[in-house]
Amino acid sequence: MLRIAVLGCGRIGRMHAENIHAHPRAELAGVFDVVEAAAKEVAANLSVKQFASADDIFSANEVDAVLVATSTPTHADFIEAAVTAGKPCLCEKPIDLSVARVKACASAIAGTTVPIMLGFVRRFDKGHAAVRAAIEAGQIGDVHQVVITSRDPDIAPDAYIEVSGGIFRDMTIHDFDMARFIMGEEFETISAVGARLVAPALMERCDDYDTVTVTMTTASGKQCVISNSRRAVYGYDQRVEAFGTGGMAISENHPENNARLYGGAYTDQKAPLLNFFIERYAQAFASEIDAFVDAVENAAPPAVGFDDGHKALLLAEAALISVREGRPVHLKEVE
Repeated sequence: MLRIAVLGCGRIGRMHAENIHAHPRAELAGVFDVVEAAAKEVAANLSVKQFASADDIFSANEVDAVLVATSTPTHADFIEAAVTAGKPCLCEKPIDLSVARVKACASAIAGTTVPIMLGFVRRFDKGHAAVRAAIEAGQIGDVHQVVITSRDPDIAPDAYIEVSGGIFRDMTIHDFDMARFIMGEEFETISAVGARLVAPALMERCDDYDTVTVTMTTASGKQCVISNSRRAVYGYDQRVEAFGTGGMAISENHPENNARLYGGAYTDQKAPLLNFFIERYAQAFASEIDAFVDAVENAAPPAVGFDDGHKALLLAEAALISVREGRPVHLKEVE
């Protein structure tokens, strides 16, 4: 049993703790949060140890690995601490909001054999993974275009938006990683447009955008289009499409159930979409823990590594420059 401790007991940390607790090959070694009440509640609910500090987790002999679900500014520090302690680490995205800090972290952990996995959970969604598998199997021929739609059911609270790092580093970063995963080829040029249509006053105050479209191209001319909005009145909109010379593969939205109703006043009426990311990606979050345990047990490279997090952040930086300067940006400008 791989003994994993969880740092951070907010919404996503609690979910991770529950998934580890239920995993057949892992054991929840304990939890910690700077908000003591949050850690106390999770520890009590799952009957596990509440650690007094993050340092206690990294020094504990009864902890084999760590899952980092704390606030973004702590991620790089905890990755470095995990490597120093020789404990494999699964860290939520992003590594940091600063490219310079990510580069410094990369230098600090260079040469390590300690597995470091990034929490780009959408790679583990069965539908999205099936699109990638279809490409690898040659079922859609040579890929020419990838289209990714990601729209939240509603904008996050002001306090979250204010410290999020902006839509590209916080929200679109998942789509940047998904684009790389599906295309299987690195992007070189990024063009982005942004607007303040959902919450103009908040976006103006935060120097951010709530509605964005990104177009990316590879060296060979293959294209990806990403569409994001902070508010979709019909629910959590998550779609991935790959188009190629031999056909198309699509990963669709997930409704609450697949019933289709017909009546005098409606046709093909369906249930609402699943509410948000924890519900929509429940299977993927569980599979993510599977992949982490597999990597540690088999001493194999994680399915999503540190470099993937670094490359996704570079795409986010390029997109932000493109919006602010109104021009295409080559990735070399931010590397």
